[in-house]
Amino acid sequence: MTVRTTRRSAGLLLFRHTDEGLEVLLGHMGGPFFAKKDAGAWTVPKGEYDPSEPAWEAARREFQEELGLAPPDGAAVPLGEVAQTGGKIVTAWAVEADLDPETIVPGTFTMEWPPRSGRTREFPELDRVAWFGLRRARALIITAQAAFLDRLAEHSG
Repeated sequence: MTVRTTRRSAGLLLFRHTDEGLEVLLGHMGGPFFAKKDAGAWTVPKGEYDPSEPAWEAARREFQEELGLAPPDGAAVPLGEVAQTGGKIVTAWAVEADLDPETIVPGTFTMEWPPRSGRTREFPELDRVAWFGLRRARALIITAQAAFLDRLAEHSG
């Protein structure tokens, strides 16, 4: 009998207050499957971790790996967990910080592309990051992760 463990990811959702209201930093998933997709292709910068690693430490490590920048210091607002459609459990924290999207140096992954070609290519984990107001972010983020936006909005009043 094979025991399947639940895949877990942890991430940091940066937010800032602007004259237009609350904004969040989201990343567009890299690679060929998301290249022409916008809605549902944006995510909290996050990544998978082993159950032996504390989720908070994983969130900070993954932020560095995904964006190539040190995670910001500051008070972390726990946003809890969500279950994505594929069964992955994502845990997130919100941290107030400002970051220039032009400064990111995304991590990469390698995959066979095109499929069954025998060739491998390298792609960025996140091919771009951007700040969005909550309304626009809800229209773009992976459906399950919209709960993080709602929880942040509740916290921020």
